[in-house]
Amino acid sequence: MGKQTHDTYEDAAEVLETFRPLMRAIAAAGGPSCEVVLHNLDGADVDLRHTIAAIENGHVTGREVGGPSTSLGLNVLRNRKEDHDAFGYRGFTDDGRELRCSSIYLRNHAGDIIAALCINVDLSIVQHARSLLESLLPGQQVSANASPDEYFGRDLVSVMDTMITEAIREVGRPVTQMTREDKVGVLAHLDERGATQMRKSVETIAVRLGISRVTAYAYLDEGRRAAN
Repeated sequence: MGKQTHDTYEDAAEVLETFRPLMRAIAAAGGPSCEVVLHNLDGADVDLRHTIAAIENGHVTGREVGGPSTSLGLNVLRNRKEDHDAFGYRGFTDDGRELRCSSIYLRNHAGDIIAALCINVDLSIVQHARSLLESLLPGQQVSANASPDEYFGRDLVSVMDTMITEAIREVGRPVTQMTREDKVGVLAHLDERGATQMRKSVETIAVRLGISRVTAYAYLDEGRRAAN
Protein backbone atom coordinates (compact mmCIF):
# COMPACT_ATOMS: atom_id res chain seq x y z
CA MET A 1 0.00 0.00 0.00
CA GLY A 2 1.25 3.49 -0.81
CA LYS A 3 2.19 5.82 2.00
CA GLN A 4 -0.77 7.81 3.33
CA THR A 5 -0.08 11.52 3.60
CA HIS A 6 -3.60 12.90 4.16
CA ASP A 7 -6.13 13.12 6.97
CA THR A 8 -8.98 10.63 6.83
CA TYR A 9 -12.72 11.30 6.65
CA GLU A 10 -15.92 9.58 7.66
CA ASP A 11 -17.40 9.69 4.15
CA ALA A 12 -17.54 11.74 0.94
CA ALA A 13 -20.08 14.13 2.48
CA GLU A 14 -17.51 15.15 5.11
CA VAL A 15 -14.90 15.60 2.36
CA LEU A 16 -17.26 17.91 0.47
CA GLU A 17 -18.04 19.97 3.57
CA THR A 18 -14.32 20.30 4.36
CA PHE A 19 -13.03 21.14 0.90
CA ARG A 20 -15.85 23.19 -0.64
CA PRO A 21 -14.53 26.54 0.67
CA LEU A 22 -10.99 25.61 -0.43
CA MET A 23 -12.24 24.83 -3.93
CA ARG A 24 -13.73 28.30 -4.24
CA ALA A 25 -10.51 29.87 -2.99
CA ILE A 26 -8.32 27.95 -5.45
CA ALA A 27 -10.60 28.78 -8.39
CA ALA A 28 -10.71 32.46 -7.45
CA ALA A 29 -6.92 32.62 -7.14
CA GLY A 30 -6.30 30.64 -10.34
CA GLY A 31 -8.77 32.59 -12.45
CA PRO A 32 -11.24 31.43 -15.11
CA SER A 33 -8.78 28.98 -16.70
CA CYS A 34 -8.46 27.02 -13.45
CA GLU A 35 -11.04 24.28 -12.91
CA VAL A 36 -11.37 22.66 -9.48
CA VAL A 37 -13.33 19.42 -9.18
CA LEU A 38 -14.32 17.11 -6.33
CA HIS A 39 -15.21 13.55 -7.33
CA ASN A 40 -17.26 11.29 -5.06
CA LEU A 41 -15.65 7.83 -5.24
CA ASP A 42 -17.28 6.46 -2.09
CA GLY A 43 -19.02 3.08 -2.10
CA ALA A 44 -18.62 -0.29 -3.78
CA ASP A 45 -20.65 0.51 -6.90
CA VAL A 46 -19.33 3.89 -8.06
CA ASP A 47 -20.79 4.98 -11.41
CA LEU A 48 -17.92 6.73 -13.19
CA ARG A 49 -20.43 8.50 -15.44
CA HIS A 50 -21.67 10.53 -12.45
CA THR A 51 -18.90 11.26 -9.93
CA ILE A 52 -18.67 15.07 -9.82
CA ALA A 53 -19.95 16.27 -6.45
CA ALA A 54 -18.75 19.88 -6.79
CA ILE A 55 -17.00 21.91 -9.46
CA GLU A 56 -15.66 25.44 -9.98
CA ASN A 57 -15.05 26.87 -13.46
CA GLY A 58 -16.58 23.84 -15.11
CA HIS A 59 -16.47 25.62 -18.48
CA VAL A 60 -12.81 24.56 -18.73
CA THR A 61 -13.84 20.97 -19.52
CA GLY A 62 -17.55 21.54 -20.10
CA ARG A 63 -18.54 19.44 -17.09
CA GLU A 64 -20.95 20.10 -14.23
CA VAL A 65 -22.18 18.53 -10.99
CA GLY A 66 -23.31 14.98 -11.73
CA GLY A 67 -20.82 14.73 -14.61
CA PRO A 68 -18.26 12.01 -15.28
CA SER A 69 -14.85 11.01 -14.02
CA THR A 70 -11.86 10.86 -16.37
CA SER A 71 -9.85 7.93 -17.71
CA LEU A 72 -7.93 7.87 -14.42
CA GLY A 73 -10.99 7.01 -12.35
CA LEU A 74 -11.17 3.34 -13.30
CA ASN A 75 -7.54 2.73 -12.41
CA VAL A 76 -8.02 4.35 -9.00
CA LEU A 77 -11.02 2.17 -8.19
CA ARG A 78 -9.08 -0.98 -9.03
CA ASN A 79 -6.92 -0.35 -5.99
CA ARG A 80 -8.25 2.13 -3.42
CA LYS A 81 -5.30 1.50 -1.08
CA GLU A 82 -2.62 2.60 -3.55
CA ASP A 83 -1.10 6.09 -3.64
CA HIS A 84 -2.56 7.66 -6.80
CA ASP A 85 -1.71 11.29 -6.03
CA ALA A 86 -0.21 13.02 -9.08
CA PHE A 87 0.99 16.56 -9.69
CA GLY A 88 1.60 18.62 -12.82
CA TYR A 89 0.69 15.93 -15.35
CA ARG A 90 -0.78 16.59 -18.80
CA GLY A 91 -4.43 16.16 -19.68
CA PHE A 92 -6.32 16.78 -22.92
CA THR A 93 -9.89 17.91 -23.50
CA ASP A 94 -11.95 16.38 -26.30
CA ASP A 95 -11.47 19.53 -28.40
CA GLY A 96 -7.69 19.27 -28.18
CA ARG A 97 -6.80 21.76 -25.45
CA GLU A 98 -3.93 20.83 -23.17
CA LEU A 99 -4.39 21.04 -19.40
CA ARG A 100 -1.91 20.97 -16.54
CA CYS A 101 -3.46 18.78 -13.87
CA SER A 102 -2.92 17.73 -10.27
CA SER A 103 -5.02 15.29 -8.26
CA ILE A 104 -5.06 14.22 -4.63
CA TYR A 105 -7.17 11.39 -3.29
CA LEU A 106 -8.96 11.52 0.05
CA ARG A 107 -9.47 8.43 2.22
CA ASN A 108 -11.80 7.06 4.87
CA HIS A 109 -10.65 5.77 8.25
CA ALA A 110 -9.94 2.34 6.72
CA GLY A 111 -7.48 3.91 4.29
CA ASP A 112 -9.67 3.47 1.20
CA ILE A 113 -10.00 6.26 -1.36
CA ILE A 114 -13.45 7.87 -1.21
CA ALA A 115 -12.96 11.15 -3.09
CA ALA A 116 -10.62 13.00 -5.44
CA LEU A 117 -9.77 16.69 -5.51
CA CYS A 118 -8.51 17.72 -8.95
CA ILE A 119 -7.14 21.00 -10.31
CA ASN A 120 -7.05 21.45 -14.09
CA VAL A 121 -5.51 24.54 -15.69
CA ASP A 122 -6.25 25.32 -19.36
CA LEU A 123 -2.94 26.14 -21.10
CA SER A 124 -4.39 27.03 -24.51
CA ILE A 125 -4.25 30.82 -24.04
CA VAL A 126 -0.62 30.69 -22.90
CA GLN A 127 0.33 28.29 -25.70
CA HIS A 128 -1.33 30.47 -28.33
CA ALA A 129 0.52 33.53 -27.02
CA ARG A 130 3.80 31.63 -27.10
CA SER A 131 3.18 30.56 -30.70
CA LEU A 132 2.57 34.17 -31.72
CA LEU A 133 5.76 35.33 -30.00
CA GLU A 134 7.83 32.55 -31.57
CA SER A 135 6.52 33.44 -35.02
CA LEU A 136 7.78 37.00 -34.55
CA LEU A 137 11.30 36.04 -33.46
CA PRO A 138 13.82 36.17 -36.34
CA GLY A 139 15.42 32.92 -37.39
CA GLN A 140 13.00 30.75 -35.43
CA GLN A 141 12.00 27.71 -37.44
CA VAL A 142 10.03 24.74 -36.22
CA SER A 143 11.85 21.56 -37.17
CA ALA A 144 9.85 18.59 -38.35
CA ASN A 145 9.83 15.56 -36.07
CA ALA A 146 11.37 12.67 -37.98
CA SER A 147 9.97 10.09 -35.58
CA PRO A 148 6.49 8.80 -36.34
CA ASP A 149 3.82 9.09 -33.69
CA GLU A 150 2.36 5.85 -32.36
CA TYR A 151 -1.13 5.56 -30.92
CA PHE A 152 -2.52 2.75 -28.80
CA GLY A 153 -6.07 1.74 -27.91
CA ARG A 154 -8.44 -1.15 -27.28
CA ASP A 155 -9.76 -0.92 -30.85
CA LEU A 156 -9.38 1.12 -34.06
CA VAL A 157 -12.10 3.53 -32.98
CA SER A 158 -10.18 4.57 -29.86
CA VAL A 159 -6.90 4.71 -31.80
CA MET A 160 -8.49 6.99 -34.40
CA ASP A 161 -9.99 9.20 -31.72
CA THR A 162 -6.58 9.60 -30.07
CA MET A 163 -5.02 10.53 -33.41
CA ILE A 164 -7.72 13.14 -34.02
CA THR A 165 -7.25 14.61 -30.55
CA GLU A 166 -3.49 14.87 -31.07
CA ALA A 167 -3.90 16.48 -34.50
CA ILE A 168 -6.28 19.06 -33.06
CA ARG A 169 -3.96 19.73 -30.13
CA GLU A 170 -1.00 20.41 -32.43
CA VAL A 171 -2.87 23.33 -34.01
CA GLY A 172 -2.45 25.17 -30.71
CA ARG A 173 -5.96 26.55 -30.36
CA PRO A 174 -9.45 25.18 -29.57
CA VAL A 175 -11.67 23.98 -32.43
CA THR A 176 -14.02 26.93 -31.87
CA GLN A 177 -11.13 29.31 -32.67
CA MET A 178 -9.73 27.41 -35.67
CA THR A 179 -9.60 28.98 -39.11
CA ARG A 180 -10.50 27.19 -42.32
CA GLU A 181 -6.77 26.69 -42.99
CA ASP A 182 -6.34 25.13 -39.53
CA LYS A 183 -9.02 22.54 -40.30
CA VAL A 184 -7.55 21.76 -43.72
CA GLY A 185 -4.26 21.23 -41.91
CA VAL A 186 -5.81 18.83 -39.39
CA LEU A 187 -7.23 16.69 -42.19
CA ALA A 188 -3.92 16.76 -44.08
CA HIS A 189 -2.06 15.76 -40.92
CA LEU A 190 -4.38 12.81 -40.33
CA ASP A 191 -4.32 11.81 -43.99
CA GLU A 192 -0.52 11.72 -43.94
CA ARG A 193 -0.63 9.34 -40.96
CA GLY A 194 -3.19 7.03 -42.54
CA ALA A 195 -6.08 7.89 -40.24
CA THR A 196 -8.39 8.73 -43.15
CA GLN A 197 -8.12 5.13 -44.38
CA MET A 198 -10.09 3.88 -41.39
CA ARG A 199 -13.78 3.19 -41.79
CA LYS A 200 -16.00 6.22 -41.07
CA SER A 201 -12.89 8.25 -40.24
CA VAL A 202 -13.69 11.36 -42.29
CA GLU A 203 -17.20 11.49 -40.82
CA THR A 204 -15.73 11.25 -37.32
CA ILE A 205 -13.17 13.97 -38.04
CA ALA A 206 -15.94 16.20 -39.43
CA VAL A 207 -17.90 15.91 -36.18
CA ARG A 208 -14.83 16.75 -34.08
CA LEU A 209 -14.08 19.80 -36.24
CA GLY A 210 -17.69 20.99 -36.31
CA ILE A 211 -18.02 20.80 -40.10
CA SER A 212 -20.17 18.78 -42.47
CA ARG A 213 -19.09 15.51 -44.08
CA VAL A 214 -19.07 17.19 -47.52
CA THR A 215 -16.87 20.02 -46.24
CA ALA A 216 -14.49 17.53 -44.62
CA TYR A 217 -14.00 15.70 -47.93
CA ALA A 218 -13.45 19.03 -49.69
CA TYR A 219 -10.80 20.02 -47.14
CA LEU A 220 -9.18 16.59 -47.47
CA ASP A 221 -8.95 16.99 -51.27
CA GLU A 222 -7.51 20.49 -50.82
CA GLY A 223 -4.85 19.19 -48.45
CA ARG A 224 -3.89 16.40 -50.87
CA ARG A 225 -3.58 18.86 -53.77
CA ALA A 226 -1.33 21.11 -51.70
CA ALA A 227 0.89 18.16 -50.80
CA ASN A 228 1.41 17.16 -54.48
